[in-house]
Amino acid sequence: MKPGDVLHLTRAASPQFVRPIFFRLIKIRAELHTYDGWMWLDGYQLNPIGEAVARRELFVLKKGVRLAHLPAPQQRYPKIGMRRRQ
Repeated sequence: MKPGDVLHLTRAASPQFVRPIFFRLIKIRAELHTYDGWMWLDGYQLNPIGEAVARRELFVLKKGVRLAHLPAPQQRYPKIGMRRRQ
């Protein structure tokens, strides 16, 4: 796992995920001591289209974390300098 990865977190990762979530990883909090096999993650909870909706710190079981493949979020606004078609 590396920053920017999207993770799919279910009850296999922690009992708190009764409803699975998608999570974009910012960093693994290696400086925090945990129980063997567990880790702290910093990142953003994502909605179904891949947009960040909440900043979260999560305590999860390493073997329950799965990489996910979500499409990149679509831009809501045109880039500066782009013109509309008429």
